[in-house]
Amino acid sequence: MKTLKTITHRTLLAAGLAVGLSVAASASATTWRGWNIHSPGYPNSVALKHFAQTITQKTHGDIQATVYNNAVLGDQTDAIQQVSNGAINFANFNMSPMGQYVPKTDILSLPYLFNSVKQMHHVMDGPIGDQFAAAMKKKGLVVLSWFDSGARSFYNSKHPITKPSDLKGMKIRVQDNDLYVDMVEALGGNATPMPFSDVYQALKNGVIDGAENNYPSYKETNHYEVAKYYSEDDHLIIPECLCVSKASWDALSAKDQKIVRQAAVAAAKEQRRLWAKDSREAKKYVANHGAKINKIKNLKPFQDAMKPVYAKFYKAHPDQKALVQKIRNTQ
Repeated sequence: MKTLKTITHRTLLAAGLAVGLSVAASASATTWRGWNIHSPGYPNSVALKHFAQTITQKTHGDIQATVYNNAVLGDQTDAIQQVSNGAINFANFNMSPMGQYVPKTDILSLPYLFNSVKQMHHVMDGPIGDQFAAAMKKKGLVVLSWFDSGARSFYNSKHPITKPSDLKGMKIRVQDNDLYVDMVEALGGNATPMPFSDVYQALKNGVIDGAENNYPSYKETNHYEVAKYYSEDDHLIIPECLCVSKASWDALSAKDQKIVRQAAVAAAKEQRRLWAKDSREAKKYVANHGAKINKIKNLKPFQDAMKPVYAKFYKAHPDQKALVQKIRNTQ
């Protein structure tokens, strides 16, 4: 019969071994940090959280992934550099500022490039999207899936926009990108680059007459209160990526790479579904709170006005004209 002393000794040894294995497993786990510009609850944030939880769970804790929201790890330009050099492991980036780092992606900021959000998804999920992913991989960014950022349209405090001349003389806030400045000026407006956080007061005080964005942003910023005319022209439909640092990706086993890629594709599906839902609800909300919404029925005059914008772009990027045509021909 075993003595109490022997049983106690073996129990302590077993407990010590379990603790030791747990510590060893914890010590061998890889910690992944994810960058996100949005607040918790935003479609992108929800999808990224599930992405992180999925890879943590399915790798049995070998990868401990955490998403840091609200750009607490730096602004987007800094974050692109940090993911590229491996200081941040994964991120969700909009393609608009990506052109500074991967020039090929400037194509995705051309106005009226895509004819619908659905077409954009089809383009980016196929061989054309792979071309952009290949260009980004050379800069240390491994694209695993493509997110949605909706369609951007003009809104202003003066009147509905139905034709390009309705923008004549209007001061329109744009992001600090030459393509967007050229777009507004080609339509007869006065492009005014300005930090997004300053737009509400600028609209309220008449410093600017309008801006451009998607429905969720129009609602969440309360811009509908001070610029009630929202005119749907969908001039910019810009994809976003879920990217992993190449250094982090290359360090994974083939099995874990498959897990991470599958989690990223699932995250994109979730993000797109949530984004579409938020967009519908935001449109309904602003309409119920005084926004005057009109769908621009004839976009050809707006598209024709972009000819000098495209001519300027092709002059700077002559090798990209064929790719633009491929995008437009893909349905």
